[in-house]
Amino acid sequence: MDTGSTIGGISGKEIFIPNVAAPPIPFIVPPGIVCNGSKAAAFEGIDLSTGYPDACSFKKKFGLLTPATNTAMEYDLWSIIFNNQGADGLDGVGLHTTTVLTPKPDVGTAEGLENFKRQFLGGVKTSVNNALLAAPQYLIMGISLEHILSGLPAIHAAMDEIQTYSNLSWTVWQDAAKAALKSYGAKRIGLLTPWEKLGNASAVKMFEDMGVEVVATAGFSCGNIQHIAHIPDWAKEKAVLELLATKENKLDAVVQCGTNMSMMRVTEKLEPKLGIPILAINPTIFWHALRENGFKNPLVKSGRLLREF
Repeated sequence: MDTGSTIGGISGKEIFIPNVAAPPIPFIVPPGIVCNGSKAAAFEGIDLSTGYPDACSFKKKFGLLTPATNTAMEYDLWSIIFNNQGADGLDGVGLHTTTVLTPKPDVGTAEGLENFKRQFLGGVKTSVNNALLAAPQYLIMGISLEHILSGLPAIHAAMDEIQTYSNLSWTVWQDAAKAALKSYGAKRIGLLTPWEKLGNASAVKMFEDMGVEVVATAGFSCGNIQHIAHIPDWAKEKAVLELLATKENKLDAVVQCGTNMSMMRVTEKLEPKLGIPILAINPTIFWHALRENGFKNPLVKSGRLLREF
């Protein structure tokens, strides 16, 4: 299991991977291994001077934070792991998921937005404390902040505070999206979201702050964040084909926001037809986390990005 400092495979920044298997682990209390209530004198093999890795997450243990209402992101990430097993794949990569209690945001006023930000940060800090109990080596923010915080400076400020508090390195959507777009040299994008006009406008601002032109947007205007996971795949396909990736728009990429709106199946189906990448948020975030942590091999059934970069 990796320990110490390493250089992020995408960011080029130094990241610290804590040793979560420092001996003695597992810690065994006296009198040691027991059989029928008594010490098993003849049982040997566990060396208390050795640190044993997590039996399931022996390559990397990721902590994943998602909203308590989210039923899609963990499913998507485990799908990528299970579809890419083997010695050269993601066998031994594990997720420990912690939910974040997110209040219903009032983003119609500056005061409401600031109040939500305080509540959100408080909820994340509580969830980070819970996540750290599982001793993850690296954290993933499974929340797209651009629909509630306007512009990259506000998003970076919020995440900087969270990262300092957690004392671990993170993958966040804004960094993953920027790196993925740079990989393709994409400058003209179409945005697909589960949000309404206000949320879409905030998302547009984030990408414009990255120097990307948002040519078209399509949002499903979900009034209940639980219901985002229920948007049918056929509707997502229709929105991509008819509202975004048209001949007139001449897109370099389609980008999907909203971690509770799975796009895995839609991405695999439409990318060969469109000839441009669909950068769905969940696989893009996981791509960034994996590449930062040294997992370089191409991955299948997850979209072009994970195969090609």
